[in-house]
Amino acid sequence: MAEKRDYYEVLGVSKDASPEELKKAYRQLALKYHPDRNPNNKEAEEKFKEAAEAYEVLSNPDKRARYDRYGHAGMSGFGGGGGQGMSMDDIFSQFGDLFADFGLGSFFGGGFGGGSRSGGTVRQRGSNIRVKVKLNLQEIEKGVKKKIKVNKYVPCEHCHGSGSENGQTETCPTCKGHGQVMQRMNSIFGQMQTATTCPNCGGLGTIIKNKCTHCNGEGIVKGEEIIEIDIPAGVGEGMQLTLRGKGGAGPRNGVTGDLLVLIEEEPHPDFERDGSNLIYNLFISVTDAILGTEAEVPTVSGKVRVKIAPGTQSGKVLRLRGKGLPNVNSYGTGDLFVNVNVWIPKKVSKDEERVLQNLSQSENFKPNPSDDDRSFFKRIRDYFS
Repeated sequence: MAEKRDYYEVLGVSKDASPEELKKAYRQLALKYHPDRNPNNKEAEEKFKEAAEAYEVLSNPDKRARYDRYGHAGMSGFGGGGGQGMSMDDIFSQFGDLFADFGLGSFFGGGFGGGSRSGGTVRQRGSNIRVKVKLNLQEIEKGVKKKIKVNKYVPCEHCHGSGSENGQTETCPTCKGHGQVMQRMNSIFGQMQTATTCPNCGGLGTIIKNKCTHCNGEGIVKGEEIIEIDIPAGVGEGMQLTLRGKGGAGPRNGVTGDLLVLIEEEPHPDFERDGSNLIYNLFISVTDAILGTEAEVPTVSGKVRVKIAPGTQSGKVLRLRGKGLPNVNSYGTGDLFVNVNVWIPKKVSKDEERVLQNLSQSENFKPNPSDDDRSFFKRIRDYFS
């Protein structure tokens, strides 16, 4: 599977492009690769979908912020398909009005490409549903499959989602099945003609005489579904996964909405997280710091032993490469940083006090920091660079 291109690159705009610049760039690409202008051209159709997916993300402030921070992993890239994230129904239901002035995309129906279009009919879109999933570090490290029960609107089984008691619909007499009506108005520039959604059928192009008694003609009823979510390794607090077509069903066999999964991360008692890196505070005694020792350090998936060299100073940081979390945007893995703290007892016995007073007279116990000891902040910067 080919790697997705950067959305800004797809639209040919800079990362600080304004909403108007995004709209203009998308419209130019959409018109260039529109299937009406490129019949039976698979490559043009793919570029058309790719541009729509990029615009759908970047035109939404929340999605754009997530994309800027997490890249494709923050979007539907958790299982999306190389520019195939949006179907033609998705595109025209959201952006069809951008092509109306050019005579394109204003007439589309249940299918696209190879099928007839029935005028300006629209398929109503179901609602998006937002859920939260809480993960611990073990699940984040390995990735996990979660099954959740989602309460949502589902197609009415009695009428198979049509909204009609007998499964039959009639062509709207107002718009003659086009879903749109033309309005003419006079202005200082002369007579102008605009297309508006048909007020009788709401743009569907059809009307129902005998409404389904189970759904009152809506084609949807309240229900529930068990959905399995495949969560990749390395996700973090605040990331959002988009499962297309797993939201609420659209009225009268309309377009199904999306399921938006917000990631929540459970606090860990031992680790602090910094991206794909983990930080652990290790406490050792004064004698172990002086004489050196081996210490057991936890990782997300087990324990390792680290060597504490004689003369270790409090604040020394040990770096355990590859013991952090997977990077959700790449194949790399973060590191585990062990921050060594020398624990000083708050109280000592009389005998211990005498020993310590004797030791304090020794030259070895008088502070004499080296240049390396003084460069603590520089070492921290080096570790994280």
